[in-house]
Amino acid sequence: MNWLTDNFRVAVLPLATQLADKEANLEAVAAAFGHMPEECDMVVLPELFSTGFSDDPDLMREMAERNTGPTIDFVKRLAHEHGVAVAGTFLASTPPHLYNRAFVIEPSGEETFYDKRHLFSPGSEAAIMRAGTAPLPVVRFRGWNIAVAVCYDLRFPVWCRNRGMRYDMLVVPANWPSSRGYAWRQLLIARAIENQCCVVGADRGGKDFYGEYNGLSEIYDYRGMPVGEVAGQFIVATLSREKQDTCRSSFPVSADADDFCIAGVE
Repeated sequence: MNWLTDNFRVAVLPLATQLADKEANLEAVAAAFGHMPEECDMVVLPELFSTGFSDDPDLMREMAERNTGPTIDFVKRLAHEHGVAVAGTFLASTPPHLYNRAFVIEPSGEETFYDKRHLFSPGSEAAIMRAGTAPLPVVRFRGWNIAVAVCYDLRFPVWCRNRGMRYDMLVVPANWPSSRGYAWRQLLIARAIENQCCVVGADRGGKDFYGEYNGLSEIYDYRGMPVGEVAGQFIVATLSREKQDTCRSSFPVSADADDFCIAGVE
C-alpha cells in the first residue's frame, strides 16, 4: 500500500455555531480554512453548522435551503479551493419537509447526501424534521471508504453496523452537549472497536439554549484509541489504512458477527 492510499489526514472544526446567523457562520468557517493544517484530505464540520438548531418551526423553515442553495455552494467552493473533501450537515428543504441533511463534498464537486435517520425525539427535532430512510452512505475518497452518520444516529449500533467491512472510517457531525459528554465518548469508542474503523466525532463548540458544547470533538482509531491532536482551531489526526487492514485480517471479529439485515440495506 502506498502513502497516498495509506495515510489519510482528517481535521475537525468545532465551530461555535451562531443560531440563525448564516452569514457569520460561513464567514467563521472561511476564516478557519485560511489557517487549516497542512496536507489535510478531509475537514468535518459540525451538525447544522450554518444555522444551528431552534425549536421554532417557523424559524427553521425560514433558514432551510435546497441542495443548490448558498450553504452547499459555499462548501463546494471551499472543497475546490483547498483541495479537500468537506463533510457536515445543513438544514435542508425538500418541500413539504425539512431534513437534517449530511453532505460530503469532494474537491471535484462530487456530492453525496444523507438525511439523518434518528431524529432526537427527547427534544423537538423529530417534531420539526422528517427522518431519512436511506442507509448510511459510503463515499470512496483517496483510497478510503468513508461512511457518514449524524449525532443521535451514534446511539444505534445496528444502524451503524459495518456489515462486510464496507467502510474504513465513520464521520459523525454532531451538536452533542457537554452534559452528555461521557456517553458521547463511550459511544464513539464503541463504534470504533466494534466496527474496526476510525471514527471522527465532529461536535460543535460554544453554547446555546440547550447547553455547552466545548471540548467534545474527538478522533479515534480502529482500536478505539484517541489519536486527535489540537492544531490551531482544528482537531487533526493522520490515520493509517495499512495498520487498520492488518488488524482486521489478524483479528477478524467481523467474521463472527450476527448475520441480519437492516431495513433498506441489502
